[in-house]
Amino acid sequence: MKIVIAPDSFKESLTAEDVAKAIKRGFEKAIPGIVCSLCPVGDGGEGTVDAIRHSLELEEKWQEVTGPFGLKEAMRYFHKDNRAADLVGLGKIPWEKRNPLHIQTRGIGELIRHLIDQGMKDIYIGVGGTASNDGGIGIAAGLGYRFYDKNGKELPACGQTLLEFGSVSDSELYRIPEDVKIRILADVVSPLCGHQGATYTFGKQKGLDPALFEIVDLAMQRFYEKLSPSTLFLKGAGAGGGIAAGLCAFAKACIVSGIDTCLDLIDFDKKVSDADLVIVGEGRLDSQSFAGKAPIGVAKRTPNRVPVIAICGSLADDLPPLPFENIQAAFSILEKSEPLENSLKNASLYLEHTATNIGHLLNMRNH
Repeated sequence: MKIVIAPDSFKESLTAEDVAKAIKRGFEKAIPGIVCSLCPVGDGGEGTVDAIRHSLELEEKWQEVTGPFGLKEAMRYFHKDNRAADLVGLGKIPWEKRNPLHIQTRGIGELIRHLIDQGMKDIYIGVGGTASNDGGIGIAAGLGYRFYDKNGKELPACGQTLLEFGSVSDSELYRIPEDVKIRILADVVSPLCGHQGATYTFGKQKGLDPALFEIVDLAMQRFYEKLSPSTLFLKGAGAGGGIAAGLCAFAKACIVSGIDTCLDLIDFDKKVSDADLVIVGEGRLDSQSFAGKAPIGVAKRTPNRVPVIAICGSLADDLPPLPFENIQAAFSILEKSEPLENSLKNASLYLEHTATNIGHLLNMRNH
């Protein structure tokens, strides 16, 4: 029996690779001789690039760029031949330091320049898990744009600048060659502005005061009306607090489905062609999972003859009745009522136990 184990990461707990390994240990306890193919995935959010690195054996590199607080720090990326991948995750910023209007993303633009100078032609950027809400102005600054207030004073490239923006200079602009392709891996379809946009949808969870939503959203809109009006109509431009908008407007990037691109890069269709069962999973399976999240994306790409089982941290009340989207059964790994921090800490063990139980059920069916 061959099982393809293709989970996403469990946010704030385990990487996708760690989740896959725990599930494998559980199945191997229950079913002797089972073949488990580990296929960790991501949909553009946290852990996506690590999942791609695992499958493609990409080499890890570091480059010094401007960090989220304006100081120089090393930023990680992965590459092989002329392909590079990076996750713009600012999620490791402590809560007390999270001010999305002052966190800088200039370093992403600087890293893009470095990668192109190193000969990279295909660049993949995951924009999930960012702590910024700068509308992409940091990307523009990293590529050479300079911003000034109405009195001609140069402004730092962060979300706050959108509120004070008067003019722009592109005299130092870095020109991106025509043969370079930059793809943004995203799982959200939010536009940049409006009540479905970056600020209203994600601002609160990043620490932005809801009283500022309207003024920040309007400032973002005015900025793009002046510099790149078409970006305001782009589906997905609100990903990463507007980082996606900045990459599209100033780096000629295009937004692609995070999970489908990930599955293409790791050759998922080939890996699943001879599978007997596919396991998917994420920290919480809910109605939002149907909007481009990894478990549903994997299930949709799995042939109809191959059953799919979801193993998740928790299952929301708003899920439709099973089966749905080729997922035949769904299991929560929670074993008892306990504080969330304990569940996060024990997630690996609970995953293993759940996989072992499912394995015993499969054994019963085969006898």
